[in-house]
Amino acid sequence: MTFYKLPLVIALSGMTFVSGCMETSPNGGEKTRNGAAIGAGLGVLAGIAGGDNADERRRNAAKGAIIGGLIGAGVGSALDKQEEELRAQMGGNVGIVNNGNNLVVTLPQDILFATNSTAVSSSSQNDIYTLASSINRYPNTTVNVVGHTDSEGDAAYNFDLSQRRAQSVASVLINGGVSPQRIRSIGRGEDQPVASNATAQGRQMNRRVEIIITPN
Repeated sequence: MTFYKLPLVIALSGMTFVSGCMETSPNGGEKTRNGAAIGAGLGVLAGIAGGDNADERRRNAAKGAIIGGLIGAGVGSALDKQEEELRAQMGGNVGIVNNGNNLVVTLPQDILFATNSTAVSSSSQNDIYTLASSINRYPNTTVNVVGHTDSEGDAAYNFDLSQRRAQSVASVLINGGVSPQRIRSIGRGEDQPVASNATAQGRQMNRRVEIIITPN
């Protein structure tokens, strides 16, 4: 077997080992397996880079695949579990996406705020406190709170409004017990639409606050 083929074989072996060690996780463990695969691959590359000769590189690659796979699987498993819990606990109007690297929790601004207001509605605060409790149960993460608007009105005003709304949601998370050191609030204004601003439905989708939970 030529040496350039060995990293792939070692990575696959490491992934097989890790998969055999993993317990069954929510949603079939898809993100857990993806995390294991990515971790194993990165571990192989790190192991190869640290070797002085072919034999040492092979040994380091094998170790790196297993260690990296276990770390990646742990991250994926935690995201799977937190996603499952949040889907059971939060309202149906809250969007939750697990992309394997982080969780994106989307709250429509129309339920969060009155028009041109930055005060979080009392009905929405319960969902944010539920989210805060979840974030506190998974302490090894950082949280970005990102505000978005539609394109109606002045762009500078929209940017400022999105920033102040993100800060308001972040304040509720902090009131719910999340450490301020874990949270960053960001305003994006109208710059990152997820739908067309040419329709009322699209503009409604674009008015949102995203809470992005990323493992450290």
